[in-house]
Amino acid sequence: MNKSKSELEASYDRVADEYADEFFRELERKPFDRELLDAFAASVRARGEVCEIGCGPGHISRYLQDRGATMRGIDLSGEMVKWAQRLNPDISFAQDNMLELNLPDSSLAAIVSFYAIIHVERDKVTRALQEMNRVLQPGGSLLISFHGGEGMLHRDEWYDKPISIDVTLFGRDEMLGYLVSAGFEDVNIVKREPYEFEYPTTRVYASAKKPTQVL
Repeated sequence: MNKSKSELEASYDRVADEYADEFFRELERKPFDRELLDAFAASVRARGEVCEIGCGPGHISRYLQDRGATMRGIDLSGEMVKWAQRLNPDISFAQDNMLELNLPDSSLAAIVSFYAIIHVERDKVTRALQEMNRVLQPGGSLLISFHGGEGMLHRDEWYDKPISIDVTLFGRDEMLGYLVSAGFEDVNIVKREPYEFEYPTTRVYASAKKPTQVL
């Protein structure tokens, strides 16, 4: 991760209560995201287990499971995992690191990951995506989102609490290159402008597939 695990984890642990309160119902105000997730849920329904990487309080998992997907979730922050379990007792959540997923090869039908790849340094992004590719079944689906742009952002305070969180901004073609390098195909990338209540960065969403046959 772009901060050591202890820094990033501790920062999200520290703000988990406030974060869960602010973001658990955020999809109610995001029609673009709901439309993407509705299509994703329809495409993975009855295909097997779907994992949300960087689940936070589990609101994406909740939305997808309510639409027929079989969900589980992971997050680097133990406090976020506790909130996810509390708010979604019918879904399994665990603490894990996307750079070294504690999941068997080819065990998932799909992965969804909203604004988690932003906490990975550029030189480790391909590695993170390769891990996602590894745990997907052949033909498995990936849907990720990230902040568009160049460079990085740093935050040292959130909800009036001290933190240390870096955010990597990615260009469309840059992320396309990472996904292809990690072994994905059928990449489709769409974007939208931020809603008035969001941080003012372009929001970008990439979908891709693990090849059915790996050469």
